[in-house]
Amino acid sequence: MADEPTLGEVVRRLEAIHVDLKEDLREYGTRLDKKVSVERYDIERRTADGVHQQVIERIAAIEAERAQEKQTAEVERRKREDQRRSDRRLVFSCLAAPVLLLLLQAYLAARGAGT
Repeated sequence: MADEPTLGEVVRRLEAIHVDLKEDLREYGTRLDKKVSVERYDIERRTADGVHQQVIERIAAIEAERAQEKQTAEVERRKREDQRRSDRRLVFSCLAAPVLLLLLQAYLAARGAGT
């Protein structure tokens, strides 16, 4: 009988276990209070998904706008190049034609065909 605990020791151990259980239950209660309900989780997830979808759509719109700007810039660049080419041809013909006519007249005058 010496190995068996006395009645006072059993009561103290039961009280300690009871206090530990109360603390554990309080801790579980606070942890459960911090948890989110399924409905709220679904709402928050849908909201976050909506925000992500809006960001994706905005990025796609920005990319499409940049592609359009790039295409417009390319068209403008080609128009400017074509205009430069036509200006060069015009300048060349305005300068070369009179010079060639002058040379032709000088050649014909030198040969005596002008009289």
